[in-house]
Amino acid sequence: MTNLPAQYDGGEDEAYEELPAVSERSRTVALVLASLGGVFGFHRFYTGRVHSGIAMALTFGGLGMWWLYDMITIIAGEFRDADGLPLRNWNVAEGAVPPGIKARDVEALTQHIEELHRQMGELAERVDFTERMLTQQRERQRLPGGSS
Repeated sequence: MTNLPAQYDGGEDEAYEELPAVSERSRTVALVLASLGGVFGFHRFYTGRVHSGIAMALTFGGLGMWWLYDMITIIAGEFRDADGLPLRNWNVAEGAVPPGIKARDVEALTQHIEELHRQMGELAERVDFTERMLTQQRERQRLPGGSS
């Protein structure tokens, strides 16, 4: 049996916008692939845009112009994957925000995590204090003439 409060829904969803969806693919990987094999469309294959990747390979990156355009859009964060989602995350570990997650929810979770972090710090201090007190008590008992 848990004593958790019921989820509060204040009806304020209109005040908070959903975080924009972004691609799960890494912009860093796309940039490296575009730099090393961009004229062959490697970055387009990586993002799932196979047809345009083939066209890019056959035209050698539009004789360099298409490749240059893609490099600029990747660096600017406007290059899109096959699902039409922009590549905005530099690291794969950053991940994408799944659709339906609201900024308010992320903010609330962040606050909860910070509170838990603070509470864990306090608990660690208490445990450390208790260990020091127990150690002092044991040392007193070991010493001759110490109180029992």
